[in-house]
Amino acid sequence: MIYKARKGQTVYGQSIGILMLDTQFTPYIPGDISNACTFDFPVTYEVVEGLTVERATSKDTTALNSLVKAGEKLVRGGVKAVSSNCGYLGFFQQELASRLAVPVFMSSLLQLPFISAMIGQGRKVGVLCVREATFDQSLLEGLGVDPALPMVVRGMDQWEHFYRGIMIDSGELDAARIEAEMVAASRKMVEEDSSIGAILLECADMPPYSCAVQRAVGLPIFDFVTMINYVFSAVVQKRFEGFM
Repeated sequence: MIYKARKGQTVYGQSIGILMLDTQFTPYIPGDISNACTFDFPVTYEVVEGLTVERATSKDTTALNSLVKAGEKLVRGGVKAVSSNCGYLGFFQQELASRLAVPVFMSSLLQLPFISAMIGQGRKVGVLCVREATFDQSLLEGLGVDPALPMVVRGMDQWEHFYRGIMIDSGELDAARIEAEMVAASRKMVEEDSSIGAILLECADMPPYSCAVQRAVGLPIFDFVTMINYVFSAVVQKRFEGFM
């Protein structure tokens, strides 16, 4: 077989590119999508310079050009799809999907219609997000998600260790205490509304705690990792092997 180099590409084999917030003091533990060992396949990253957690969660529209520039760099590097490490960047989903040459899936919240259809009428999707106050109609509309979709939304910004470890770039993260907060928040949400049929974790830093949340509430749990794994399986199909 003869292989040909692609212009502008110096590294090969990485199919998923992830746009990163500009946070330099948050430790990304295994399970976080910003830790490459979370995945069973190669991923690559591109930091969007100056795009802080605050700018992302407040849906700062001036970030669009920087996101496009960083996304184009990932595409030139050979990725087959582009994601991000912040669910609130879904606000830019439609603009980026129309301007980049590969599929774009900026937010774990893109899974909302799928989850809702899966659990059926009369049941709601529980969403644990970073900041409830800015989880609004504009974010959902930016993703092409119907704001009327049945859901219950709760923010983690009022929980001390989650806030300190993930939201303010403090440089330290107490994973055990954050896990306890995630479990407590999910239990509280389900206890308050028994119609919740599945939970979606919005933040890219939440997947390390998905297993503990599921054990606590006994429901299907979706997050950034479930979405990225799903997209990878679509953009990198593999032949089946086995026996008859």
